[in-house]
Amino acid sequence: MSNTLEAIHSLEVKLKTLLFNYEFLKKENEILLQSSTGLQHKILEQQQLLADQKVAYDSLKIAKTIDGSSTKDTKLKINTLIREIDKCIIQLQE
Repeated sequence: MSNTLEAIHSLEVKLKTLLFNYEFLKKENEILLQSSTGLQHKILEQQQLLADQKVAYDSLKIAKTIDGSSTKDTKLKINTLIREIDKCIIQLQE
């Protein structure tokens, strides 16, 4: 009978430990999920900022090309831009 009570007591202690660990891991998982979501939002913001900076850089590059280059380079750049615009118009028409 003593062995049975000891086994039950041991099982009870192990169950309490298991439940404690479960709750701890559940809370930790929740914290990690929140952190992950926050980091994903931050990544999206940084990607948007990078895209905005790239557009600004390209615009500056075009302005510098037009401002300080030869007319031949400027004409080539304008022709490239016109071709890109034409491609966009064709895609919009489809």
